[in-house]
Amino acid sequence: MSFLNKKAPPLEVSDWLNTKTPLTLAELKGQVVVVHTFQMLCPGCVMHGTQQAKTIYENFAGKDVQVIGLHTVFEHHEVMDKKALEVFIHEFKIPFPVAIDKPSKSGTIPMTMEKYQLRGTPSMLIIDKAGSLVLSHFGQINDMQIGAIIGQLLMADAPR
Repeated sequence: MSFLNKKAPPLEVSDWLNTKTPLTLAELKGQVVVVHTFQMLCPGCVMHGTQQAKTIYENFAGKDVQVIGLHTVFEHHEVMDKKALEVFIHEFKIPFPVAIDKPSKSGTIPMTMEKYQLRGTPSMLIIDKAGSLVLSHFGQINDMQIGAIIGQLLMADAPR
């Protein structure tokens, strides 16, 4: 797990699902942003990460927390297209917005994945209310740790 505390770069997105309008990190300033990066054919993403993101979404609804799924495909490109992702979102009842990471023009690693130097999926990114990346974690992360980090970020500038 790495805590970075640097400005989060914009997400490079080719398309959005589960939202009427595209989201930008700049527009989400003032909220804690949790980005769950995943691939449909990633067992850890399906069995743990996606369920965890849904739990965060449900437990922090209405509390200045925006959950975003980022489908970032770095392998098996031909079977993980937008149509398949739409079915996946429907079948797994994903309630939060899902971005499709923009493919690289020169390689197999999508643009946001490369920008954030992600090692794979699932990965969890947490961006604070000021727009700084405070966590980048590859693999599973404990629910209590995530809840504590989000809670601390929500309370950081709350009146006492």
